[in-house]
Amino acid sequence: MNSWNSVWKIGGIVLLAYVIVRGFSTPLQPGLVEASPTRLSPGKATVSLSAVGQPFLRDQETLEDFQLVLRSEEGLLKTQVLDISEHRVTASVNIPTVLPSPALDAFLFTPSSGTLFLGNAFFVENAAEGIIPAGFVAPAPDEAAPLLGFSFPYQPNIMESIRNLLWHVPMWFAMFFVMGIGFVASLAQLRTGQVNWDHRAEAAVRTGLVFGVLGLVTGSLWARWTWGAWWVSDPQLNGALVTVLLYSGYMILRAAMDDDERVGRLSAVYNVFAFIMLVVLLMVLPRYTESLHPGKDGNPGFNSYDLDNSLRAVFYPAVIGWGALCYWIYSLRLRMNRIEHHLLTQ
Repeated sequence: MNSWNSVWKIGGIVLLAYVIVRGFSTPLQPGLVEASPTRLSPGKATVSLSAVGQPFLRDQETLEDFQLVLRSEEGLLKTQVLDISEHRVTASVNIPTVLPSPALDAFLFTPSSGTLFLGNAFFVENAAEGIIPAGFVAPAPDEAAPLLGFSFPYQPNIMESIRNLLWHVPMWFAMFFVMGIGFVASLAQLRTGQVNWDHRAEAAVRTGLVFGVLGLVTGSLWARWTWGAWWVSDPQLNGALVTVLLYSGYMILRAAMDDDERVGRLSAVYNVFAFIMLVVLLMVLPRYTESLHPGKDGNPGFNSYDLDNSLRAVFYPAVIGWGALCYWIYSLRLRMNRIEHHLLTQ
């Protein structure tokens, strides 16, 4: 048993070390983030696009290897690449007086990084609505398979902050896991009345609160980057805050009572109620209300659109590693509860 305890503890530490190193050192795949100028008029113009992440220009690649195409609805508008650097491309374009739509999407076809896309990159003013004249139409380019190596996917809204997925989400998973232990322990305490189950429930809730607070902090940081505010009135965020406050009430209830038997039963009833509310507030309610949070109300979760194999290779170890750390803290707190009870009952 002691040997197994050492194995999973050391394994958890190794996984978290791997997650930290990989999480910060893995490059982000290239993605277009900015166009200039954003407003154009019919006629000749020079435009530029900037990117973040890995350089899309590699050694031995030339201007002829790259192609920039602007799309107006289904019509493709050709350009000529004038200059290119690791994260920037400049091109000239002759804009016709007739376009299917004034909004132009940008596609940069690269030999090693695949196709980079920026939606609504440009807006053409004073253009009539119609089909692009034949002399301005670009042929559909051949797309090359990207050679990106081990890298995290580029997602326009979150960009580099996608690394927070390795901290924020596993922390909430760990909280769910240990609060589930507390829920089962409280049910057992109500059925048997044994103080050992109360010790388990208290240790689980105390540990879960730590990870719940860390989840709120990392979520708030992510909201500031993605949504422009530290906190927004979102069902998922509000539900997470209410959940942490509910479990804080559990700790306040225990601190306000002295009788071990009475505090054990009342705390168990409260803990069962708190866990049911946790499920309702974080898993049920956000699915039936409008939410900005990924995976809620039609907003796709990461797994469905950009959790690729590279990110999975770090995300799954992060879930296991944070879960192991959470259980380790819970086991230490449980030992403290037992020692404290033993000393007080001597």
